[in-house]
Amino acid sequence: MDWLQTIFLALLQGLTEFLPISSSAHLILPAQLFGWVDQGLAFDVAVHVGTLGAVMLYFRHDVINMTRAWFGSVFKQQHTEDSRLAWYVILGTIPVGLAGLLLGGVIEDHLRSTLVIAVTTLLFGFGLWLAESRFKHQRDIASLRIRDVLCIGVAQALALIPGTSRSGVTMMMAMMLGMTRTAAARFSFLLSIPVILLAGSLKILELGQSSEPVLWAHLLLGTFIAFISAYLCIDWFLKALEKIGMLPFVFYRLFLGIILLLFFV
Repeated sequence: MDWLQTIFLALLQGLTEFLPISSSAHLILPAQLFGWVDQGLAFDVAVHVGTLGAVMLYFRHDVINMTRAWFGSVFKQQHTEDSRLAWYVILGTIPVGLAGLLLGGVIEDHLRSTLVIAVTTLLFGFGLWLAESRFKHQRDIASLRIRDVLCIGVAQALALIPGTSRSGVTMMMAMMLGMTRTAAARFSFLLSIPVILLAGSLKILELGQSSEPVLWAHLLLGTFIAFISAYLCIDWFLKALEKIGMLPFVFYRLFLGIILLLFFV
């Protein structure tokens, strides 16, 4: 793995982790175009650490308040909006955790193909268009109820299928439930914290059983680039979302899906 590959893939991962355009779809193209070999498990861990650090830093006040409130609700029976949101993040993570345990092997063996990624990129691109154009967006996070969280959590579990986009499918479902774009994005990003943490932890366990060499300089650079690019991406996306809406990402997904079908399947 050379320096150009390190920089490019870390930047790509940081930018696509939180935009509704699917990071897995984008990671196919460099390998196909440039003939790059797989970046390796250690690098996957490094960029996961970078993106996790970015979202936790950006939402640090929310994370601190939610954590304190959650402990208060557990040990002191003090229930607040922050504790309720913390419980909802936990509840919304359960479906993807169960799906990963039960179906992870099936997905890994049978669904990690360019055809699947192209189809899901197109399919959920249309879904995002429906959420943007056919539903009213009036609700905020405070209006979330258990039923809403379960629906969003089940949608998040679908993101185990490559090409779906975790952020895209959770925002899509939240908007279909009537949430504003900003509220949908904020809840999606908060939901990403335990998911990225769990995925990164699994990769670390796998890495502990692997004998592949570790290029520490490349990993540190990859972590840093993924962290910076993800942080800037979150900041830009949340500021621009109400102005530009989801349609630019819909068009981009449709274009990318067609390119994958025509040239890489």
